[in-house]
Amino acid sequence: MAKRQTVVLGLAVAVAMGWMVYSSFQRVEHSCELTVEFNGMRRTARGAGATVDEARQGARTAICGVLANGMDESIRCNNTPPVTETCS
Repeated sequence: MAKRQTVVLGLAVAVAMGWMVYSSFQRVEHSCELTVEFNGMRRTARGAGATVDEARQGARTAICGVLANGMDESIRCNNTPPVTETCS
């Protein structure tokens, strides 16, 4: 009985992992490239997501992660309008 439970559990884990991988590929429908100038520095990054807003936020997170130091600067950077923005 224990061997059967192990096989069933292994199959369930494999199906769950396969579903997660499959669904993660399905979500990337939009991409954005943003350029932000913050504290005298300029940075460009790309983001992708299920919606344009998710793609834009991914790019902004990548940019502000490099340009901002600390929570206050991170908030200000995230609220800074982009110099350029191209989404598809």
